[in-house]
Amino acid sequence: MALNVTQKLIKEHLIKGEMSPGKEIGLKIDQALLQDATGTLVQLELEAMGLTKAQTEVAVQYVDHNLLQTDYKNADDHLFLHSAAQKFGLWFSRPGNGVSHPVHMERFGKPGKTLVGSDSHSCAAGSLGMLAIGTGGLDVAAAIAGQPYFVKMPQVMGVKLTGKLPDWVSAKDVILEMLRRHDVKGGVGKIIEYYGDGLQHLSAMDRHVIANMGAELGATTTVFPSDEETKRFLKSQDREGDWTEIVADSDCEYDLHEEIVLDELVPLIALPTSPGNVVLVSEVAGRKISQVVIGSSANPGLRDFWIAGAIVKGRSVHSDVSFDINPTSRQIIQNMIDNKAFANLITAGARFHQSGCMGCIGMGQAPASGTISLRTMPRNFPDRSGTKDDQVYLCSPETAAASALTGTITDPRDLEDRFDMKYPKYEAPELQIINTDLLDAPPSSSEEIELIKGPNITSIPHINELQNTYEVPVLLKMGDNISTDEILKAGAEVLPFRSNLPEISKYSYIVIDPTFYDRAMKEKDAHGGHIVVAGENYAQGSSREHAALAPKYLGQVAVIAKGYARIAWQNLVNFGILPLEFEDPADYEKIEQGDMIGFKDLRKAVSEGDKISVLVKKSSGVIEIPTTHSMSDRQIRILLKGGIINDFKERLKM
Repeated sequence: MALNVTQKLIKEHLIKGEMSPGKEIGLKIDQALLQDATGTLVQLELEAMGLTKAQTEVAVQYVDHNLLQTDYKNADDHLFLHSAAQKFGLWFSRPGNGVSHPVHMERFGKPGKTLVGSDSHSCAAGSLGMLAIGTGGLDVAAAIAGQPYFVKMPQVMGVKLTGKLPDWVSAKDVILEMLRRHDVKGGVGKIIEYYGDGLQHLSAMDRHVIANMGAELGATTTVFPSDEETKRFLKSQDREGDWTEIVADSDCEYDLHEEIVLDELVPLIALPTSPGNVVLVSEVAGRKISQVVIGSSANPGLRDFWIAGAIVKGRSVHSDVSFDINPTSRQIIQNMIDNKAFANLITAGARFHQSGCMGCIGMGQAPASGTISLRTMPRNFPDRSGTKDDQVYLCSPETAAASALTGTITDPRDLEDRFDMKYPKYEAPELQIINTDLLDAPPSSSEEIELIKGPNITSIPHINELQNTYEVPVLLKMGDNISTDEILKAGAEVLPFRSNLPEISKYSYIVIDPTFYDRAMKEKDAHGGHIVVAGENYAQGSSREHAALAPKYLGQVAVIAKGYARIAWQNLVNFGILPLEFEDPADYEKIEQGDMIGFKDLRKAVSEGDKISVLVKKSSGVIEIPTTHSMSDRQIRILLKGGIINDFKERLKM
């Protein structure tokens, strides 16, 4: 049977199940990626599981999110992560080495391999012909411990690319076009595979830009073939020997189809407060801006910084604009110095920051109140930047640099007339300067290594198994597309508590309701817990499993929603929270915040079928609302035991 690239990768790693869309499959995992905002929890989970050594071919712990050391907390966590990486046999990328996804692509990514990462943008590695999936930390911990990764077999959407990108348009505009067409739910339950003659004009790092923001489509992952462009990239990293050709069979089929004619694309921009709110740059041109930020995992390539430097070369950015540069890595900085991009940006007025995620995760670089910030980043959810009522727009490096010069949102094509500027043409170096100085290999022996835990690090508490009977209140009712940033706030104030569950739980749903924590603690004492109700695409965004674990710590028994984002749904099960869906979406209107919800014979109902009756107690009486769940038999077993840690520890004793 003719196979596309996705099917070839899955077939090669399939351990359990069959490649039938909607059915659960188990995959052998070759590589694991951890970053620090989620990695501390993964390391604590590995400790709870009793792991002695990583079982994957490669596992890497990066420190790229929580870099600001305004007090001891982040610094303590860096020491803990280093000790954990040594103890469990992981590579360790030190603070300042660089952003996890592009660094992994440079140093470890390998065509034909599978990867799971505790960051939703781990799908970026699909740019190299890998099957790379962002997921919750517990799934990553299980993979590191040698267990298969389980996921529902997605449909494969084939996206045919033809033609060539015109001047002033780049890879960012390709993924923004996909978001313009399909919005943030369009990729749910799908793997996006790109093919066609247009690929020959997209470098491996261009493909990284597109694959990275496949997460914003809600896609399980994005896959590109491994071809001559992949080989060229690996050669530039002095790793040509790792290249393997993986291309789709000529007569293969896809479940779904899409086509983009690259020649027809124009500069695009995502308006606040969703990556799916995409319009033409020309439609919003002229709006005054106060900040431009270039960098992050969504535009991390040397070309992206070079093109911005070439656009501002010999000029100064507008006096009202803070022009911020987040370099990808120490290696990229050295190459930027070599190709003069660094000098061009600095001379134009750029502010250089650490190599890391920084403003992308709200770790500094918060914009001024009531002003527009243009960013080459992947997300612009409310308050993610660290500023209340922020106005974050997402765009290409070309649009960002052009706007930095003018002080207003500017279609970069207008620079040809405004400044008599021709589109700069980038020539990629055959071999980049390589820097691995801050990348530490795992030790040959780890028996004597002890975990270093500062006062801000607490072990994961025991989670009780699912009870048979509950009567708990609806503590919060929410609408559609609630993001993990709204469930568990990001930023410099909150993320340092990521390894301190009692403290970070105080920020649960704070963006939506500042009273949530106090009310949750009260109801936990009075009724043993609570539930929340939501609309479509609940918990879109990051893989941050704190968005499940922190509410669980506060007593969350279940979520009832019209629909879920994939990673969030998995995280809920992994921590013993029941993810229910309205059988009839109209029933969403029948539940109000403050209603009491009853479950009877719950364990039996979960075990014996996919239908759960929810009893809603109102002043007028009790109504019964039918709900469903789509958990596999494996997930049901995990949920009943209170989560995957309990299940893993029990099986280790067998």
